[in-house]
Amino acid sequence: MLSRLLRRSDGSSPLVVEPMRRRDLGAVMAIEQVSYPRPWTISVFQSELDLARRGQRHYLVARLDGELVGYAGVMFVVDDAHVTNIAVAASHRRHGVGTRLLAEQAWAAIERGCHGLTLEVRASNDAAQALYHEFGFVPAGVRKRYYENTEDAIVMWCTDLAEATYRERLAALCPEAAR
Repeated sequence: MLSRLLRRSDGSSPLVVEPMRRRDLGAVMAIEQVSYPRPWTISVFQSELDLARRGQRHYLVARLDGELVGYAGVMFVVDDAHVTNIAVAASHRRHGVGTRLLAEQAWAAIERGCHGLTLEVRASNDAAQALYHEFGFVPAGVRKRYYENTEDAIVMWCTDLAEATYRERLAALCPEAAR
């Protein structure tokens, strides 16, 4: 009965975003392994979750019908936040999961008092770059051979997190995450 109450009016299930837990790491690793040529190890994620408990990181997972379909992490550095990773299961890409995860992380950075949000993205990843542009990220530099010592990374920044207009932008991009 409750699951029917939680269904959206179009009959689809809502995307649930919640803090990443150690018990999520099996599903996270399955997505990680197919998303990155050099995936993080489970011990790296465990260390990141330890840092999250100390307030230095913020990790989220996204679930659809109970299935973990994506995750994202942010590292806090002084008054900026750095997106450490964001990945969505291949079968759920281009359905708003990445948008929701990035919006939730941007709100977390705003609530933390961050002024800027940064990340690196593969020079070849046009889809991710397009998403980041929607969120107000602009290229700020290139890290040569950053990925696997072969592919360049574009360093992108969004520097107006503290502005009311940015909060309005976030709310328009992803009303489900709006604060």
